[in-house]
Amino acid sequence: MRIVIFGPPGAGKGTQAKKLSEYFGIPHISTGDILREEMSKGTELGNVVEGYMEKGELVPDHILNAIVRKRLENESSFILDGYPRTIAQADALDEMLSEMGKPLDIVIDLEVDDEEIVRRLSGRRACRKCGTPYHVEFNPPKVPGVCDVCGGELYQREDDTEEAVLNRIAIYKRKTRPLLDYYERKGILRKINGSGTIDEIFSNIIKAIGVEK
Repeated sequence: MRIVIFGPPGAGKGTQAKKLSEYFGIPHISTGDILREEMSKGTELGNVVEGYMEKGELVPDHILNAIVRKRLENESSFILDGYPRTIAQADALDEMLSEMGKPLDIVIDLEVDDEEIVRRLSGRRACRKCGTPYHVEFNPPKVPGVCDVCGGELYQREDDTEEAVLNRIAIYKRKTRPLLDYYERKGILRKINGSGTIDEIFSNIIKAIGVEK
């Protein structure tokens, strides 16, 4: 099974992709995770990417396309999270999957309104030492600013500030929303309400896919 999970920043794509990965036993491929790993290692690619992500801007297509192609070459099934984000990337993905004989089966679109996105993202925090995630409202640490697991300092990613989040939403609406029409024309788009509990949303995704273990 080959799935793209789609939606605005903060829609819960990563969370639901991980649950789908566990449910179906197929790889979860997050371009965001790959890029952040490169940044944490201080690689040349990571340094280039960091400038874009700190401002909430999209990483150039040629960088992402090459990363995705390399990652998909040896996978027969996968869940793509964070890619594609533009029509040009979608065309590139279709082309590379066609060459590999691995067409997409379904695209899941998680729908969440702007106010909820800002609320979710601007409250996110993470531990500098161990990376444990928190949220000031939904999952706060026992001691403000301190990791429950290792005692490390909690921080807010620069692309999670309210200003950066609003910029990411604007970019999404301008460049990424047209992908809904793109995949709807192909007949593989399934729209899911992205509000509710994690389990409620996941249950609706499984129903939309129509394939259970």
